[in-house]
Amino acid sequence: MSKILFVMTGVDQWTLADGTQHPTGFWAEEAVAPYEAFRAAGYEIVVATPAGVVPTVDSSSLAPEVNGGQENADRIAGVLASMAELRSPVKLEDVSLDDYAAVFYPGGHGPMEDLAVDAHSGRLLTLALDSGTPLGVVCHASAALLAATRTDGTNAFEGYDVAAFTNAEESQAGFADKAKWLLQDRLTEAGVNVRAGEPWAPNVVVDRNLVTGQNPASSAPVAAELLKKIA
Repeated sequence: MSKILFVMTGVDQWTLADGTQHPTGFWAEEAVAPYEAFRAAGYEIVVATPAGVVPTVDSSSLAPEVNGGQENADRIAGVLASMAELRSPVKLEDVSLDDYAAVFYPGGHGPMEDLAVDAHSGRLLTLALDSGTPLGVVCHASAALLAATRTDGTNAFEGYDVAAFTNAEESQAGFADKAKWLLQDRLTEAGVNVRAGEPWAPNVVVDRNLVTGQNPASSAPVAAELLKKIA
């Protein structure tokens, strides 16, 4: 069975501008929706995190109000509980890209803390980009693109069109004034072209082998586009 690599945050806290720690992790829907799509298509999932840390779900992503009601919230939680891959991640630094048909990064605020500055993740992303390996990234996981720098100091994704969690969404979520930096701003500063859609609506941008999504609602559409790249 062909394998898809899930690169996930290893942190459960996000450091805000005032130094306080906000509980976070990965966003449930952004892991569950693609997981279900990839498994249904016959792919094995391997989870990788920095140092092989078991990833933490952001508890706020399990709330009924962000999952369309209690019934779906319970379903999402049930899928997470069944995902044995989450309990035995491999070390990101030990990953060989040749073992995988595609790479996928789910979001949550966690990547803003660790993957945005993780050199191992940055090298993996650059290698995936340059080799043509299908690469999917959703929401705040686009922060990981910031660590993908080349030897000349430029960002590997410079000039690429992407979708990512927007300043408008961060403001509506209540964190724009609390964050050390905003994802849309930082990506733009790195030369990446952020193509913002309407807040909270699905928005998927495809540029060469890169498929990106703006927010949780974009998770399933990103997975569908990524599967087209693998086929």
